[in-house]
Amino acid sequence: MRIVLVGPPGAGKGTQAAFLAGNLSIPHISTGDLFRANIGQQTELGKLAKSYMDKGDLVPDEVTIAMAKDRMEQADAAHGFLLDGFPRNVSQAEALDGMLSESGMKLDAVLDLEVPEDEIVKRIAGRRICRKDSAHVFHATYNPPKADGVCDVCGGELYQRDDDTEDTVRKRLEVYHTQTEPIIDYYRAQDLVVTIEALGKVDEVTARAMSALKAGE
Repeated sequence: MRIVLVGPPGAGKGTQAAFLAGNLSIPHISTGDLFRANIGQQTELGKLAKSYMDKGDLVPDEVTIAMAKDRMEQADAAHGFLLDGFPRNVSQAEALDGMLSESGMKLDAVLDLEVPEDEIVKRIAGRRICRKDSAHVFHATYNPPKADGVCDVCGGELYQRDDDTEDTVRKRLEVYHTQTEPIIDYYRAQDLVVTIEALGKVDEVTARAMSALKAGE
């Protein structure tokens, strides 16, 4: 299957992408991984992307599209893939359609993870990270530490990242609504969108998505 996963920040895309890709035996292709791999391996695309990032500029669509095309042409993606973070706007969606069409392929589904905006703000703004080890993550509501502001694992100080504050989260949501959300209507016109309620336990959301995909086969 060839799937695009969309949803606002805080909807759990990365977590669901990993589970769904595993269940479907297809590679999980995330924009973040593409950038890290290309920059780490110092590919020409990676060097180009880094030149923009070092200046604080957005990486142009054509660079992101080229990275995605290169990854989708690898052998493990021959029979399907799950895209997470790409396409990010309608221009990228149109480019993806063009790439697939040239290869005689098409998307099977676009999974739209839906979470109420207030819940997203609560999820992200409640995160607390350990200063000693960023792998130790707590949540003020859902996974609070035993002692306020202290990591249960190593005793390090817990803090809120600058991009996890409520104001920042709401700005990120505005960007999502403006830039990325329009691709849902773009794909809805192709009858590809499957809306998944992303509230609840991780395995419950995965089960909903898998059921929806099977129903659409």
